[in-house]
Amino acid sequence: MTVKTNSTKIDTSIVQDIPSVLPVLPLRDNIIFPYMIFPVLVGREQSIRAANFSLESSKYIFLAAQKKATIEDPKENDIFTEGTIAKIIQILKLPNGLMKILVDGIIQGRIVEFVKNPSFFEASIEVVLPQAENQMELNALVRHMTSLFKNYVKVNRSIPPETITAYENIDEFDRKMFYVAANINQSIEVKQKILQKFSLRDQLYEITKILSSEIDILKVEKEIETKVHRNISKSQRKFIIQEQIRILHEELGEDEEVSPDFAKIKEKIEKAKMPKEAKDKGIEELSKLKKTPPSSPESSVIRNYLDWLTDVPWSKKTKDNLSILNVRTILDEDHYGLEKPKERIVEHIAVLNLVKDMKGQILCFVGPPGVGKTSLGKSIARALNRKFIRISLGGVKDEAEIRGHRRTYIGSMPGKIIQSMKRAGTINPVILLDEIDKMSMDFRGDPSSAMLEVLDPEQNHTFNDHYLDVDYDLSKVMFLTTANVRYNIPLPLQDRMEIIELPGYLEFEKVEIAKRHIIPKQIISHGLKKYNVELDDKAIQKIINYYTREAGVRNLEREIASVLRKTAREIVAKQSANGKSAKKSIAIKCDENRIEEYLGVPKFRKQRASKESRIGSVTGLAWTSVGGEILQVDATIMSGSEKLTLTGQLGDVMKESAQAALSYLRSNATDLGLSNTFFKGKEIHIHLPEGAIPKDGPSAGITLTMALYSALSKKPAKSDVAMTGEITLRGNVLPIGGLNEKLLAAQRNGMTTVLIPMDNNKDLTEIKDAVLEGLKIIPIKTIKEAIPYLFGESKTKKIKSGK
Repeated sequence: MTVKTNSTKIDTSIVQDIPSVLPVLPLRDNIIFPYMIFPVLVGREQSIRAANFSLESSKYIFLAAQKKATIEDPKENDIFTEGTIAKIIQILKLPNGLMKILVDGIIQGRIVEFVKNPSFFEASIEVVLPQAENQMELNALVRHMTSLFKNYVKVNRSIPPETITAYENIDEFDRKMFYVAANINQSIEVKQKILQKFSLRDQLYEITKILSSEIDILKVEKEIETKVHRNISKSQRKFIIQEQIRILHEELGEDEEVSPDFAKIKEKIEKAKMPKEAKDKGIEELSKLKKTPPSSPESSVIRNYLDWLTDVPWSKKTKDNLSILNVRTILDEDHYGLEKPKERIVEHIAVLNLVKDMKGQILCFVGPPGVGKTSLGKSIARALNRKFIRISLGGVKDEAEIRGHRRTYIGSMPGKIIQSMKRAGTINPVILLDEIDKMSMDFRGDPSSAMLEVLDPEQNHTFNDHYLDVDYDLSKVMFLTTANVRYNIPLPLQDRMEIIELPGYLEFEKVEIAKRHIIPKQIISHGLKKYNVELDDKAIQKIINYYTREAGVRNLEREIASVLRKTAREIVAKQSANGKSAKKSIAIKCDENRIEEYLGVPKFRKQRASKESRIGSVTGLAWTSVGGEILQVDATIMSGSEKLTLTGQLGDVMKESAQAALSYLRSNATDLGLSNTFFKGKEIHIHLPEGAIPKDGPSAGITLTMALYSALSKKPAKSDVAMTGEITLRGNVLPIGGLNEKLLAAQRNGMTTVLIPMDNNKDLTEIKDAVLEGLKIIPIKTIKEAIPYLFGESKTKKIKSGK
């Protein structure tokens, strides 16, 4: 047995009895110190084997704590090397398979090295006897420890006072020290530090440090507890006094409010002029509030509910300005074009002049981004002299966002509709439900279904929010909605709204919008109002054609702002060079040459129709959420297996259109002058350029057919002819949507002839002459009618052309 000590008094008989190799018992949630008799519950198989081996041999065992108590199957590295050599006094086997061992801590020890043993942990142990040093210093340390320990027991309620009596009966310094260590309520890591010290002096210093820290913490805890108890006592006293006052009022028969807050709430309920059902609900909740202690969580819930109930407008309304002339003037001031929505608003105002109270005033503006849908709603509110509230529905996926949460939930509140009514402060605002096509649904419900009640004129006079839980009248509200894509709006919702399409702007309209609205607004924003800054028409046209590609004007506004920023920088640079006195004489005119200097290389090129006819390449027209675009379709034929390859990230519907086109050509090969075996031993490849952009829809059917026909017949297709239309296997051309945007794209890209389905001929009456200008519009019924216009001189007379 190895002995590590410098002590002058060593009980060598204890050391001689202890074997040099002992079984090791890892302790999960405790530390056993020398001179402690303590029961240990053992459940792990290797620990049970170690205890049995010790009992059968010398009865000595080494107790060491685990570094982490959560480890079920510890390894050698998971056990502290410092611990206590103990002797097993008694073993008791329990019915559940566990074993209770009563151990007596003998002396400190340290693991030198582990001995290989597959059954249990076994190690070579070094006995550590704490060394005695300066006796005077030890006396001082023990006295200090005694004083701290008595203070610790005094402030710690979990340690009985009898502990001090037992402590005073101990004479040996090391026994005193280990007794104190065993009675400190601290973590294993902190207690282990005592066993990691090998001199009595160091151990006494460590334990006094631990005691001092614990006493400070316990004193703070006691202060906090005292303050909390004082506050609770104060609240209880206040509650008792309030109850006594309430009982006295009841005995006297007085109906006065106990608190001025209650009187104020009752006054707000009376002044709100709410319907009888809502008023009764408010009085009932106020009665509950009076009987609820202020400290109760329910008190704040009821108070919040009453605040919402009284703050929502029930009768206050603004007076409408029903002058048609005023409405038209404001709409024309704020927006250029948009004749159809303006006309519909004027009609609505005209009816209000006659009826005064009209239901069914729900309009839905559908159009690409940046065409003025949201700003049109603001103009309508300004024209009518009503409050304007915008609710963004993009990304809303919870029904409670619309209807509110029930009051059973913590942090519950009304839905967006009631919140907006509170913000408006009147019962007749204009509420714009923005991006109604962007709502989604998940496990929390479908918000679009909740919108059905809001937007139904027959139901919204009794709209029931889950939080308020009383009917609220929304019939006086003018609801407007906006969307980018019509087919993303659920059909039941579409049925409740009047859809007004807002098409993309033409080039001349964008120029006018820039001159009338964007440039004046941006000049003020950039502090250039007092300077002579001009953008001529050609400069604006260059920005539109070469730096933006959109249906609206958002990017146009962004690019104009960029031009004005650079202009502002130029003005400041000139002022710095010439002095501030020259600022009024500075004038900057931005022409088309200067635009490229400011904005850099053009981002887009203005596509014009090529004069060269090409085999297998045909131009189609496509609709996108940001306006119309041309769609180039290329087809080629090569030797190979008989298959049709489609590339360009096409959707399922467009792939089916290509299959239908091929089937039509194969079944009508003779009539079209093609070989009946054109598909034999040939592979056909159709590609739509800009492959990173997804494409879908049936309207490219006629374009796909003509591209295949051109490749098969080796006839070059005219490059200035564009087309659109869905096809059938019988060769009929079916109507399509988005005609205005598609014709606008054809005009913008230099097309001269456009083939459209015959059933779309009626839609031409609603399209502006400016869109049709320079275009020859040819309605066709069948695929065969399209061939002469695309591959040769048309013998059919012109059906309609632009002015």
